[in-house]
Amino acid sequence: MCGRIAQYHGIHDFVAVLSMPGALVNTVGDQPLGRYNVPPTTPVALLHMENGALHADLLRWSWKPHWATNRAEPNARSEKVAHNPYYRAAWPNRAITPIDGWFEWLVEEGGKQPYYIRRHDGLPSLCATIGHWPHADEPPREHDGFMIITADSAGGMVDIHDRRPVVLAPELAREWLDLATPKERAEEMMVRQGEPSEVFEWFRVGLEVGNVRNQGGKLIQPET
Repeated sequence: MCGRIAQYHGIHDFVAVLSMPGALVNTVGDQPLGRYNVPPTTPVALLHMENGALHADLLRWSWKPHWATNRAEPNARSEKVAHNPYYRAAWPNRAITPIDGWFEWLVEEGGKQPYYIRRHDGLPSLCATIGHWPHADEPPREHDGFMIITADSAGGMVDIHDRRPVVLAPELAREWLDLATPKERAEEMMVRQGEPSEVFEWFRVGLEVGNVRNQGGKLIQPET
């Protein structure tokens, strides 16, 4: 997890669920994002705090430190990010990636079968995120990007994939975004307070999602 996400609602829909007071600085736009099949290394809408305001910006989904020689990764393991030197530059920069759901592939008889995972209640998943991005008055930089934090799967979800995003309830997502939240508290939320498997549902979808060029609501419909 996770190798593909869906982000088709508009940024105002995501912000409404987050229920953040104050101004929104929105460079994403007001229209529905309309992306049902989003791969890593592409721009994704991200929410973060700066100068007391919530910012919605598009940022590359994948990150690595400027000194690393490996390829940039889309995800970071919750067990490592708070103390591993690899993530030192990104860990202080907390954000939320609001998504409608995500895809995983399970090896079944006949090949790899995609599954779509989303919240039971139909609300967006607010994914704990770290990264590196420019301040509002700075130009984009080569090594800007973000990683979605993942944790071990539990319950029935482990049958689909052994990792899943750390999804935070809205009140915890607001605390995660708050620049005054101590790093120790952020680590506690990341490791122990992600939404449980019971919050989610998952089902088989068509093989079309395997091609990133394919888009549209049909990709998240249960396979019949």
